[in-house]
Amino acid sequence: MKLNALMDNYGARADAKRVGRGIGSGMGKTAGRGHKGQKARSGARKQATFQGGQMPILRRFPKFGFNNPFAKEYVTINLGDIEKFIASGKIDAKAPITIDSLFASKVINRKMSGLKVLAKGEIKSKVEIVATKWSKAAEEAIVKAGGSIKAK
Repeated sequence: MKLNALMDNYGARADAKRVGRGIGSGMGKTAGRGHKGQKARSGARKQATFQGGQMPILRRFPKFGFNNPFAKEYVTINLGDIEKFIASGKIDAKAPITIDSLFASKVINRKMSGLKVLAKGEIKSKVEIVATKWSKAAEEAIVKAGGSIKAK
């Protein structure tokens, strides 16, 4: 067996059908496309969304909604999560907790428009938090634990 002697099995490959090469070929004149019409033309095919010439459903229904390009989205963090990360050593309780320090310690994965602190869970550590927004319950819990929260 030699590499130059390898070949396909008989009948494994069919010759390409040559259309439009005279009436004697059986595929001459219209080349199997019938007479006239869109499917007889070269390059003409109906789109997948074509609905028989009527007004497409996506154009029949009105557009609605609005995306505000100036909307702000905040990264939210709960007090219970802050306590958990302090216990695990990811966050230093002695240093101020900011959005930059949370990002650097990989507690959050993007900064967005700012940091919002929420009161889910409880905090026992005395911490200083610098945030954009916070809930009243979160502020009360932080102050009760002996910490402070201030705006960035």
